[in-house]
Amino acid sequence: MIRVTFLPDQVSVEAEAGEGWLSVAARAGVEIPTGCRMGTCGVCTVELEDGEEIRACISTIASDREDGTHMTAYVFRDPTW
Repeated sequence: MIRVTFLPDQVSVEAEAGEGWLSVAARAGVEIPTGCRMGTCGVCTVELEDGEEIRACISTIASDREDGTHMTAYVFRDPTW
């Protein structure tokens, strides 16, 4: 299990490697905005603690992280979406 913390909400939830980011966020009660759901529009961009940007709509929780027990994700919300 990997503990995922969503910022700025400061909400944490347990997740399994391979689980979709949107599912994990929904289970935590965190809304990650989506647009196209194909990863091209960028609305669902989430930044991980190491600076890597992912598209939450097409990405899964990776198991190959340095700290395999905890991840922090910064969720940005564009008020125009």
